[in-house]
Amino acid sequence: MKRDSVALLAMQPYTSAEGRGHVTRRYTAGITQEDGWYVAHCLELGGVSQGRTIGEARANLSEAVELYIESFATEELPESAGDVMLCSLQVAAGA
Repeated sequence: MKRDSVALLAMQPYTSAEGRGHVTRRYTAGITQEDGWYVAHCLELGGVSQGRTIGEARANLSEAVELYIESFATEELPESAGDVMLCSLQVAAGA
């Protein structure tokens, strides 16, 4: 898959819905732009989703993470270690 843009956009923590007995968990989403789509990655859980806009990609990832969480006991799930800082990395290829 060709990447039109590898720009790492603002990292937004994910917190599950509160109330109704839900446990609140925090996760980190990274969003890249690939072939006209925004692709959102949950860094801690490895989940991926996409959308035509950043907001759509983030909303789709939130839904996917909530469904993933429903499949596991919350004690088994990793949680974000805290603030995340990301940057672009450029390396020599074929050196």
